[in-house]
Amino acid sequence: MAVRTLNRWNLSIGDGHPLTVIAGLNVFEDLGMALEVGRELKAICGELGLPYVFKASFDKANRSSIKSYRGPGLDAGLKMLAAAKADLGTPVCTDLHEVAQAKPVAAVADLVQIPAFLCRQTDLVVAAAQATAAAGGLLHVKKAQFLAPWDARNIVSKVGEATDGAKIVVLCERGASFGYNNLVVDMLAIPEMKKLGCPVTIDATHAVQLPGADPRTAGASTGGRRDGVAVIARAAVAAGADGVFLEFHPDPDKALCDGPSALPLTAARPLLAQLKALHAVVQAS
Repeated sequence: MAVRTLNRWNLSIGDGHPLTVIAGLNVFEDLGMALEVGRELKAICGELGLPYVFKASFDKANRSSIKSYRGPGLDAGLKMLAAAKADLGTPVCTDLHEVAQAKPVAAVADLVQIPAFLCRQTDLVVAAAQATAAAGGLLHVKKAQFLAPWDARNIVSKVGEATDGAKIVVLCERGASFGYNNLVVDMLAIPEMKKLGCPVTIDATHAVQLPGADPRTAGASTGGRRDGVAVIARAAVAAGADGVFLEFHPDPDKALCDGPSALPLTAARPLLAQLKALHAVVQAS
């Protein structure tokens, strides 16, 4: 069975367990907003009986323009993440981009995330795996947009070899490049990656991105099809996804990063209720 457990939180993701919700903000804008979003999502997940992990990035290093908002940076961002963790009383997730960030990030984040474009960077994967295993966390690895789902086995192998076989990998589907400025999600990728012995999540937020195609900035930022988030999330859960990765914002059109792909916070309750019901049907089959 493909199951991973955060022992310190008594949280398990994978076969036979409730749908895990990894959700929050795309990037920290300020701590107040992060707590507003996190508290609301925690309350909803609590009512629905869904395990919840708060997510926010301290740096969005892969930007279309050098002028794009990236976040507060490592030091200030990890302080915000730690504050959110203490306030919410939930596990937290954030991504990293450089080898030197592995230990400080793993010291705070329970779910350390490797961005899709970096999932083949061996030094980063090894450093993140070793730091995460030592800290007792899990490694959430997004499959690259250019990578076949079965080729994710090389990621899993690297982590295992770097950590003496530690079972810490959770794989994430987030779409594949399809021509210019577009992504598609092959739902067959979810069961294919589960064959590798890892739980699989769906990043329904970034799967609706239109890379470099935001008409508001003449291509200087990434566009998105917000209406597709729920469609992809529902389809992925029906295909066997063990968790969902979703980004919300109180006012997505004013978000400093990836607003076109973010959902309004008011959409969380009905969507998560639907996803829970779908997951129950799949688990019972």
